[in-house]
Amino acid sequence: MALGASRDIRHSLTAAEFRLLRDHINEQAGLSFEEESMYMFERRLSERLDELGLSSFSEYYKHLRYHAGGSQELDEALELITTKETYFFRQEYQLTAFQTEILPELSNTLALQKRLRLWSAGCSTGEEVYTLAMLTYQTGLFRDWAVRVVGTDLSRRSVAHARRGRYRESALRVTSPVQRAAFFDERSTAGATQWEVKELIKSSCWFGQLNLLEAGKASTVGRVDVIFCRNVLIYFDQDSRRKVIDALYERLVPGGYLLLGHSESLLNLSTAFELVHLRDDLVYRKPLAAQRWDR
Repeated sequence: MALGASRDIRHSLTAAEFRLLRDHINEQAGLSFEEESMYMFERRLSERLDELGLSSFSEYYKHLRYHAGGSQELDEALELITTKETYFFRQEYQLTAFQTEILPELSNTLALQKRLRLWSAGCSTGEEVYTLAMLTYQTGLFRDWAVRVVGTDLSRRSVAHARRGRYRESALRVTSPVQRAAFFDERSTAGATQWEVKELIKSSCWFGQLNLLEAGKASTVGRVDVIFCRNVLIYFDQDSRRKVIDALYERLVPGGYLLLGHSESLLNLSTAFELVHLRDDLVYRKPLAAQRWDR
């Protein structure tokens, strides 16, 4: 937007108000926003002031911090300022490493238990969760296993969307015709085409709302063999990143894998993981020597 252009926004956000809101969100959810996010806050949160009958962002800050419904309103705010786009089979090179190297290894090491647990931490609207279930199914290595793919996200609306499992064409932009036929049913609603994930994939997936900074609540996920936490750490400050990584480490079984986004690493965050060089990717692994947990 050009400087001086008119903006159709009913409420103006001052720099001081932005800092109060930003710091409160950081305190409660661990998310970090730079100064350039100020206009985005103003544009996306103005509607919440109208909804609540508030006249300024100072009043909105007080509502978030002191009102009985502040916690619920924080959820609404987070929905608006953390919206992310995703799609099926994203970052193919990493998914190839997962399907062709990690899954075959796990099919051998877990052959006696015949239980596989995967976790998408920060699953957004569920495309990654269903993708992992589809790739696991495609290997043919786990047909008689108890497979569970867990997806968690800070956004309640995203989790609700994920549970429905219905997506627009844009979410399938890199999904092949073969994958569409195998894993989706085409639906027409009010003249619009949607693609619904088939029950054979849905049945192995579970979704829940979770703040990754609340380490105690992460125990509801259970112990897992692989964690995907892609393009999530970039939204946290350094201290919060360390807390999240510690929580993910705790959830992994010894020998379990952690896969991050292509621009993310554990540099200056943790030395507890081993760096593993696969053919198509670099991933992290919890050492086998780590304390063994009951599965």
